[in-house]
Amino acid sequence: MRAVCEDFECELAEFNGETNHAHLLVNFPPKVAVSKLVNSLKGVSSRLLRKEFEDLRFAYWKGVRLWSGSYFAGSVGGAPISVVRQYIEQQARPSV
Repeated sequence: MRAVCEDFECELAEFNGETNHAHLLVNFPPKVAVSKLVNSLKGVSSRLLRKEFEDLRFAYWKGVRLWSGSYFAGSVGGAPISVVRQYIEQQARPSV
């Protein structure tokens, strides 16, 4: 995730999640399209996870995707970063 963010000139400030979703706190410049960043994060992570975990390689094939096509992105420019970080840190780590 961090390498993809760096490719987009973004900073992955926090990463956490639950068994069925992930939370990423990303600082990014206005020139970055959120949809392109998210699609790249999902695509790269899907390829790497399938490569590392054989069960995923065979469970998701023939058009079935590892990640859902949807996502939520919110702007927190007005909220203190400490509050956002605390929320993300309190989430459980995703497990495969």
